[in-house]
Amino acid sequence: MTDTAAPPLRKKDFSSDQEVRWCPGCGDYAILANVQGIMPSLGIARENLVFVSGIGCAARFPYYMETYGFHSIHGRAPAIATGISATRPDLKVFVVTGDGDALSIGGNHLIHAMRRNANLTILLFNNQIYGLTKGQYSPTSELGKITKSTPMGSLDYPFNPVSVALGAEATFVARSIDNEREHLTDMLTRAAAHEGTAFIEIYQNCNIFNDGAFDAVRKNRPQQIRLEHGQPIRFGADHEFGVALKRTGQLEIVDVASVGEDGLLVHDAHRADPGLAFMLSRLSHTPEGPTPIGLFRQIERPVYGTGLNRQVDAAIARRGRGELADLLAGSDSWVVAG
Repeated sequence: MTDTAAPPLRKKDFSSDQEVRWCPGCGDYAILANVQGIMPSLGIARENLVFVSGIGCAARFPYYMETYGFHSIHGRAPAIATGISATRPDLKVFVVTGDGDALSIGGNHLIHAMRRNANLTILLFNNQIYGLTKGQYSPTSELGKITKSTPMGSLDYPFNPVSVALGAEATFVARSIDNEREHLTDMLTRAAAHEGTAFIEIYQNCNIFNDGAFDAVRKNRPQQIRLEHGQPIRFGADHEFGVALKRTGQLEIVDVASVGEDGLLVHDAHRADPGLAFMLSRLSHTPEGPTPIGLFRQIERPVYGTGLNRQVDAAIARRGRGELADLLAGSDSWVVAG
């Protein structure tokens, strides 16, 4: 008897035949390779995977994945992806977006997808600049940022994407870095396995219009505060620094030698209240000082599409399946005489 089982999929099976067209040296290449690399481990057939994007450099992503994809419109990727996920719960839906696409025109759609807990994996590439339109400031650009659209420096206070996600009650919130291959792989794998909205902010270098924006943490690992659930929060070249909770309810960075490990905050990513996770996200509003990366929060909550489909099934069971023509020509319609 011949074994007709399909061979296991490999990374190259998720790489399309399209030429990857990002600037040489762009951090998007590393993220793409990482996403393609985790796909085989998910055990999901390519025809059950969908990548949805909006507008921007990151939005080219669906072209490079050998899966279903939807290059949508500016800022609306979370809304379109929510519709796909809710009506086709058998599909695994990813949203690929940038700081401008997601947090400017798309801010409303993003927060409501997270609030609803739609079953989506949202990857936000944050390079703190508009790259596709050639270097204007974005919602995450730092105060005073000199760009083509802010020649005298930006006056806008920037968003902290992790803080936004936590404020919108996302059930999975993480941060990683484009060139931290092992860490990014871990965060992507965990996010893809999560039921509900999983949000990952990825620090991504734009070497053309905002080169070096994240060098303080990309090239200086001791500046990374790596969050691990159930572990005291420590960092530094020799883990000599830590994070402690003061009596005033604020977090502070301390010398471990002065407070002892028992005096450090133990990270609880599964805490129902997002307050402590939010406080951790504020330790570094911009990635110039010690910056937390890793999993901030992961909790369970009913998934939006599941509840929606239950309501639809219950309505059909009670009243039967309706006809669109009856709805359009029902008792609440009228004719306007010409």
